[in-house]
Amino acid sequence: MTALRAVRVITEVAAVDRPFDYALTEATSHCAIGDRVRIDFNNRSVRGWVIDEVEPDRELKPLTKWLGYGPPPSLLELLRWASVRWYSPLSRFLISSSPKRLVTVLPDAPPSTALSGVVMMSALTLGPGVIQSAPTTDPLPLILGAYEISRHRPGSLLILVPTEAWASRLRGRLEQRGCAVASREAEWDRMRAGWPVVVGSRGTALAPVPVVAGAVIIDADDEAYRSEATPTWDALSMLRERCRREGAPLWATSMIPSPVLLGDAGFAKVPDVAQGWPRVQVIDRRNSDPRDGVLSRDALDAAHRALKGDDAVAVVVVLQRLGTGRLFACRKCGELARCAQCGQGEEEVDSQLACRDRHELRANFCRSCGATNLKRVRAGVTTLARDVAAQLSQAVTEITAAGDDAMPLARVVVGTEAVWQRVRRCGVVIFVDFDQYLLAPRESARRSAITAVGKAGRLVGSRREGRGEVVMQTRRGDDPVVRGLEHGEFDALIDDDVTTAKLLALPPYGAVANVSGEAAADFVSLLGAAPVSVHEVANGFVVRARDVDTLATALRSVARPAGRVRVAVE
Repeated sequence: MTALRAVRVITEVAAVDRPFDYALTEATSHCAIGDRVRIDFNNRSVRGWVIDEVEPDRELKPLTKWLGYGPPPSLLELLRWASVRWYSPLSRFLISSSPKRLVTVLPDAPPSTALSGVVMMSALTLGPGVIQSAPTTDPLPLILGAYEISRHRPGSLLILVPTEAWASRLRGRLEQRGCAVASREAEWDRMRAGWPVVVGSRGTALAPVPVVAGAVIIDADDEAYRSEATPTWDALSMLRERCRREGAPLWATSMIPSPVLLGDAGFAKVPDVAQGWPRVQVIDRRNSDPRDGVLSRDALDAAHRALKGDDAVAVVVVLQRLGTGRLFACRKCGELARCAQCGQGEEEVDSQLACRDRHELRANFCRSCGATNLKRVRAGVTTLARDVAAQLSQAVTEITAAGDDAMPLARVVVGTEAVWQRVRRCGVVIFVDFDQYLLAPRESARRSAITAVGKAGRLVGSRREGRGEVVMQTRRGDDPVVRGLEHGEFDALIDDDVTTAKLLALPPYGAVANVSGEAAADFVSLLGAAPVSVHEVANGFVVRARDVDTLATALRSVARPAGRVRVAVE
């Protein structure tokens, strides 16, 4: 007997990325689109989501059980778009927007109330769009202004910040001012019910609110907004598309807006941006005494000044590493070994030097002065911590991403960028080898360098405050990034990045996907008839197309070969 009603279900089995029809019974007749259900799938009991209602035209298996609420129906079309955009099974995105525990009852959402006695500015004066903001500028006035604008619209205001720790602090500040706030990680049921404000990190772009009234994304270019795991989706693109579909305003702030953030639009500036950057001292190590240790004499002086202060953590020393590669510098003139074609730092390859892309294998000599006594620039947080402790005669705490978050901090801290998560305030931040940022083998290296100094500025304070300083040890004192950081002016760098992105057809003026894995060669060989270009690189292949839609269509048009393949769409 044919059922009267039926639904279409996507399962959690990622390898089977297609829907199946099931009949509703009396016990499951209340199932709605987006709900989580349990089904009999090839004699296995698996979970899934209802993605549509269908007219039954044949005998169907009955739906086994209703499990609770899932993402709202209004979100499903966005998730379908995302699964195509980032070449991923739809179930991966459904999991990201579903609760970790079963939710069968939703609370009643409170109304959005006016905020009394609160000073609001940026959002009201600058309007939605891209806003260049100094790292020490408090984003709260912008957020409160966005709340005041969006509360007159139905739906929820989404607020994204790079880390959960920041989201927790921001939530407390908003609640003190009378906002009803839901957290992305802990209160899925409140979000699904349509709470007025939702605060969180990257996953908040997929918050299961029925309607979006507006959105704010702080530090929109931060790498924390991009998923490292497949699918490699990013919160900015997701949020932009979601707001576009719902006609909601979007405010995005950045220390130095990237071409992807700007697109073909311009940007506004928060007043007096330069004064919101920290004081910067540049130490050119090409002119340093070779007898100096890892910290030059000027860096040591800055550290000793900070240690005389009363900050619980006085000195933070940061080392950014280049993966397995290590920079080389000339012992005679101090210049770095760089590729003549692309400008990347060179590493040792079979007793010769070459950049990561192997543009040229050459002998071990300095291009600047011709000397043949190049030296490795030492890398390693543990070795650095030992040397800093000896130079400052202080106990040192070592911080890395794999370290113990509960470890008490000494007055001197040495580590990777994990220090931004542990330290809230200090007297001085020393980048022991800033060239590791400037010569990082990626397109966003310059913006990453500037952003790192901006994050350091949040620890030491702004020029306006005059409290602390950021010290950068480098062998590239004439680099435009270094000059921009000294003056807090980046307009020329922003324009240059946009021009370069257009010339090289980088996102958003082109689309790129990285293909790796044991079956990567078989996969890209099937793309021969598609309007894309394929280039082999050290760790796989790069597939380029003129736009995202062309790339997505090409990737979907070929059958996935047997064997492991990872497709990371930028």
